[in-house]
Amino acid sequence: MSQARPTAWLRQARNDLDLAVVASSNGFHAQACFFATQAAEKALKGAIVELGLAPPHTHGLPKLVEVLAEQGVDASGLANLPLRALTRMTVTSRYPLEDAAPMDLFETSDSEQAISTATAVLAWVERLDQAA
Repeated sequence: MSQARPTAWLRQARNDLDLAVVASSNGFHAQACFFATQAAEKALKGAIVELGLAPPHTHGLPKLVEVLAEQGVDASGLANLPLRALTRMTVTSRYPLEDAAPMDLFETSDSEQAISTATAVLAWVERLDQAA
């Protein structure tokens, strides 16, 4: 990325994704899902910052993609990713739901899907930067 600040967003996104992988491989699937959502969110917000905009105060990944598209960015590469599902994990992976702790709600397949989606988002942002 061309500016230090957007680069910091992407570096932190990569770090969060790395932590998601470590958490998942150690059986902490709720935490892996949370950090995967954070990785995708920070990567998209970094792309928004690079456009000279302040990122919106939202955890909604589809909303962040919408902001990029409104700025003329071709976001079609993200269209088939389960961004809404990943967004839902932002809260459900952190806070108990009635009697269920997040650790009881997530399993290997969830963290694998979250990490896969976040990895695809980061790769898309990195390709976007290379094209700029």
